[in-house]
Amino acid sequence: MITFLLWLLLAIVAWPLAIIALLLWPVIWLLSIPLRLVGISVRGVLEFVESIVRLPARVIRVGGAARTG
Repeated sequence: MITFLLWLLLAIVAWPLAIIALLLWPVIWLLSIPLRLVGISVRGVLEFVESIVRLPARVIRVGGAARTG
């Protein structure tokens, strides 16, 4: 509801800016899709590297727990 009121205020105070924003929003959204894909890919690579770095500690922890039990 507050978003609608803000858009209404924007349309009343600065209607040219509101029209430009409404027309450019789909273009900006389309341009952001490749950046989202890059972000997802980078996150996946960083999680993979983190799992490789943490693997020796996990192996030691599991091995130590198995020997005590």
